[in-house]
Amino acid sequence: MVVQNPRLSFEVFPPNPAAGNEKIFAALRDMQDLCPHFISVTASNNKFNLEETTVCLANHIQNDLGIPSIAHLPAIYLTKDQVANILTSLDQIGVHKILALRGDIIPHVAPQKDFQYATDLISFIKAEAPHVDIIGACYPESHPDSPSQIADIKHLKKKVDAGCSTLVTQLFFDNEVFYDFQEKCHLADIEVPILAGIMPIINRNQALRLLNTCENIRLPRKFRAILDKYEHDPESLKAAGLAYAIDQIVDLVTQDVAGIHLYTMNNAETARYIHDATHALFHHQDLA
Repeated sequence: MVVQNPRLSFEVFPPNPAAGNEKIFAALRDMQDLCPHFISVTASNNKFNLEETTVCLANHIQNDLGIPSIAHLPAIYLTKDQVANILTSLDQIGVHKILALRGDIIPHVAPQKDFQYATDLISFIKAEAPHVDIIGACYPESHPDSPSQIADIKHLKKKVDAGCSTLVTQLFFDNEVFYDFQEKCHLADIEVPILAGIMPIINRNQALRLLNTCENIRLPRKFRAILDKYEHDPESLKAAGLAYAIDQIVDLVTQDVAGIHLYTMNNAETARYIHDATHALFHHQDLA
């Protein structure tokens, strides 16, 4: 029996339309020959027109670069009419994969009323466009708004039952947390593939943003030591951050993870470094 190989995929985010697409297009050209399994494109929670940002970039990835693309849709700031229009646009460009999210709450911005949770959006998409493949987000250390991990996994089960074929995790830095989460999903009869979300930390500003915005993510002692030791040594911090991410990926792949989803932060150099260091892992055939 041939064991399914894990796959490496990337996430990118569209720039502010005022900044133009030149920089992200150049980064994507550099990523093209890495042959990722897919590239997902984030959405900006109604700050910008998703047709001009997420859909435009997904179109470029899918049709100009020939790489399968996944478009993110945040439920809470979209109406049913907006989603229906976006589905039509995505259908026209041949993008038939969507990562359905609730979306982050923006302070002082009133949400729309059509979708309260990602599950509501998933159900709507399945009714409107049953041919679309829907991917869901999951949180190994629980969603920050969830009262408990038990409640969070119950909601995740509803997502999968509503139509998610695959799950992608929020970033994490402790693989044991991921394995524990994976086991709890199995016990809850969540049997779809779970892709592990990995973000290499390569500079101090990125680390500070992480510490300020991801309070629910556990930082292992080894990882904190890197941040402390190389706080004022950017080259060493970058090297240690990349090495830490590679160690995570090697461990995950040896434990038969379904795939690695790399949060690239639009950095082609990081994507290439990780790809080159782990390339053999994603092309190894195990025969049993």
